[in-house]
Amino acid sequence: MTFPGKAYIGLVVLCSTLLAGCAPNIIYRSDYASCTITDNNPCDSHSIQLHHAGSDQEFLLGFVEIDDQGQLRDRLQMNALMDSVYRMSSDDDVLINVFVHGWHHNAAPGDSNIEGFKETLAKLSQIEHEYAKDEPRKVIGIYVGWQGESIDFPGLRYVTFWDRKNTAEDVGYLGISELLLRLEQVTHVKKTQRIEDEKKPGLTDAGDNSLQQSSSRLVIIGHSFGGAVVYNAASQILASRFVNSKIGKSYVGAVEGFGDLVVLLNPAFEATQFAPLYDLAQSRCSYPFSKRPRLAILTSETDYATKYAFWAGRVFSTLWETHNTIEREECGGKRKLIMDEGEADRNTVGHFSPLLTHELSKAKAQREVAKPRPQELAALWRQQKEGKAMRYGNTELTHLGKTELHNPYLNILVHSDVMDGHNDIFGDDLTDFIRMLILLSTQR
Repeated sequence: MTFPGKAYIGLVVLCSTLLAGCAPNIIYRSDYASCTITDNNPCDSHSIQLHHAGSDQEFLLGFVEIDDQGQLRDRLQMNALMDSVYRMSSDDDVLINVFVHGWHHNAAPGDSNIEGFKETLAKLSQIEHEYAKDEPRKVIGIYVGWQGESIDFPGLRYVTFWDRKNTAEDVGYLGISELLLRLEQVTHVKKTQRIEDEKKPGLTDAGDNSLQQSSSRLVIIGHSFGGAVVYNAASQILASRFVNSKIGKSYVGAVEGFGDLVVLLNPAFEATQFAPLYDLAQSRCSYPFSKRPRLAILTSETDYATKYAFWAGRVFSTLWETHNTIEREECGGKRKLIMDEGEADRNTVGHFSPLLTHELSKAKAQREVAKPRPQELAALWRQQKEGKAMRYGNTELTHLGKTELHNPYLNILVHSDVMDGHNDIFGDDLTDFIRMLILLSTQR
């Protein structure tokens, strides 16, 4: 007769434990005034922070936080940041870098993703000052915080896979799209100003080339489930702009992206989501005008979270779904794709071999090679050869021969000597390669 009482007590204890282990559901950056970081003032509660003021590593860091339902936690937070960004971009060209974190992270002060992002921004600013001494772009970083951790309890935090995956999809479909589109508009501020100048009396059409001289750029980076957030927000826009790049029946223009570059690091979403974009890109048999990548997916070969844990989670989710085998031939049979939809639906995009386009590894040659200067990157990108390796600093990017040269969508398997595991996303060689992609995609 005492068993029900004991069971009830056990249930209460379990529920209490789970509730005690719930991660804080709060807004971390609640002060929307701009704050300059000093030794005595870390500005932890501020959503707009100026770092390394007055130095060649200066950058502005802003925070935008989104809740579990994909809604802005406070629209005033985003509006305050956008006001700062608009003011800065109206006076100077800017290089905007957005970072969306993944599983087990948030916008709390001291989060390891925030600290790694800060280091990358400082190095980008330093590069800008080194190679554009006359007019270096102002570097802006925007950290998108969402609740990547719902249970902060040892052992139980890993059972939140399905919960956090669904949340990542909501954040991507709803909360982040407006932010990214508004930031993309910022990169056109100078262009719009020049258009207005052209309309002034006394000016001729001779200055039309100035309309293309704005150097403001937007780069969007997502990690883990943050990669899913970004891809959910960007994939339909990428597809639409790819189709629109075919201006006329006899002319194919350069492929436009979302912003200037989207980078996904160890992204946690199914290969089936990338397959339509891969298929669309394969239908075009040459890219004579594509001088830069638009989407780069980088997955570590030793990322067991997206290789095994994700697969195990998807096995149950897809148990009652039907799948087919897709066979494609493009470009006169030169490009072929055979895809088992079931395997593609259970595996992440970076661990599904049929959709991989490149491999990235440590350079085999021991000799030191100078990192290519920004103005040299475009020529280096054009020199790549099908099935061959191209050296970028300490790394080599090998084209696997599956896609057309200069295809703007790269799905790269990264060897463990460059990125080892799920969270190794700020290593020197990897960040150097990503910075080169950024410089290539945002060149003046």
